[in-house]
Amino acid sequence: MRTALALSVLCVFAVGAILAIWWTPYPVDTMAIANRFAGPSLAHPLGTDQYGRDLLSMLMVGARTSLGVAAAAIAIGVAFGAPLGLLAAASDGIAGALVMRVNDIIFAFPALIVAVILTTSFGPGAMNAVFAIGVFNIPVFARLTASSARRILALDFIDAARLSGKGKVRIALEHVAPNIAPIILTQATTQFAIAILAEAGLSYVGLGAQPPSVSWGRMLNEAQTLVALAPQLAVWPGLAIAVAVLTVTTLGEALRRRLDPRFQRVRVA
Repeated sequence: MRTALALSVLCVFAVGAILAIWWTPYPVDTMAIANRFAGPSLAHPLGTDQYGRDLLSMLMVGARTSLGVAAAAIAIGVAFGAPLGLLAAASDGIAGALVMRVNDIIFAFPALIVAVILTTSFGPGAMNAVFAIGVFNIPVFARLTASSARRILALDFIDAARLSGKGKVRIALEHVAPNIAPIILTQATTQFAIAILAEAGLSYVGLGAQPPSVSWGRMLNEAQTLVALAPQLAVWPGLAIAVAVLTVTTLGEALRRRLDPRFQRVRVA
């Protein structure tokens, strides 16, 4: 029941974010000062902000930015980290050791510090936030892939594959990757929740999405001086971030229980 509810909530966020690409109840780039700080109504279910913009529309566009940045960052982490981890596991030489040492150096710094350094170096913006969060996730997936792949490579059926004449690349693609894919997928779900928080944090301090772009973190940034006057400006984006993170975390735990390799038989073909 809990997993089904979490999946339903995530689908609502995803549909809202996708729908915001083409349509929102009101345009978020148009001000209506006469209607500022309006309370919830049929016309504006969540009210309006200090510029008269519809908060529901803002949350939809913010979901597009926040979830999009997080998803793109995780995609970068998996796309670069997983192959590097496979390389480190399959290579017994300098290449594998070098990959892991570089990963260790990046991993030694806190995620937010890495993101702040990169965004301040290349400038604030959503795309740079994607790059910053993605760079931090590369060593996460590289280390996970390498450790998981080494366990698979130590099994007997890998020796049989070697004796049959298969090379390292073919073994990695045909035997190792299918067996570690569930582990990577589970970790990706966990990292997605962390990426949502990272994007919100960067946008809140002004290093993420920039005006006129809208994100949940940016909405919190704009609401911080108006909390006493209009607390709903901070409540709705804060609640959206909390619910999204809780939902993704719940799904990650469900995937971990379902795909835990301790309860799964290794696929040999």
